[in-house]
Amino acid sequence: MSGSADYEKEMNMTEHLTELRKRLIWTAVVFIVFFIVGFVFVRDIYGFFVNDLDFTLNVISPGEIIWIYFTMASVVAVVGTIPFFCLQAWLFVRPGLTPKERKVSLSYIPATFLLFIGGLAFGYYVFIDLILPFLLSLNDGMFNEIFTVDKYFRFLLRVTLPFAILFEIPIITMFLTSLGILTPDFMRKTRKYAYLILIIIGTMISPPDFVLQIVVAVPLIVLYEISIFLSAFTFRKKQRKHEAFMDSDD
Repeated sequence: MSGSADYEKEMNMTEHLTELRKRLIWTAVVFIVFFIVGFVFVRDIYGFFVNDLDFTLNVISPGEIIWIYFTMASVVAVVGTIPFFCLQAWLFVRPGLTPKERKVSLSYIPATFLLFIGGLAFGYYVFIDLILPFLLSLNDGMFNEIFTVDKYFRFLLRVTLPFAILFEIPIITMFLTSLGILTPDFMRKTRKYAYLILIIIGTMISPPDFVLQIVVAVPLIVLYEISIFLSAFTFRKKQRKHEAFMDSDD
């Protein structure tokens, strides 16, 4: 009997790994498709990002040209693949979920995508309207400005990508709360440490100007407070569900 149980366990593990590999392969295929699309339309995408700039971007080596192609295509591929990746992850864990859990967890997918896009848009707005004008104002005619494609877009991504990731905090918080890993009380108790970390992150992705650092840090702190509210909401729903289940047993 023990040998049979071990065999069935091994088969289940093999089936899970096979299923996971299939999901990852399909995700990789979608990533490649979006990468090709981004590569084909890189001129239009590049034009969107430089259309409102008051200066011209330069290249100082042939490698920068291919670098911008791959960078733009990769950004398109990542953004386009996120919903599909989340869907594949949901399909992988779906057999172990109840019908209600399936419905709730499925609703996280569009929210994850929209928050990621919102984070990118907010980070881009902060960069274009606040950080870049501030940095250019420091020049005040002292230097001859030569901006390269490589340096400009590396700096742009350094600012925008952290916002895209940090904007996922509310969804991650709700998910971890629903799993019982995180509680709103824990988030409230560690609020001051979270604030410190978020301020440090805001300092790292913004210029050395106190006002700009506050402008960047405040939305991150607001996101944390929203996350506490959503965690409390999810926690209360989970408690009510548990109480209803216990009452039904009685």
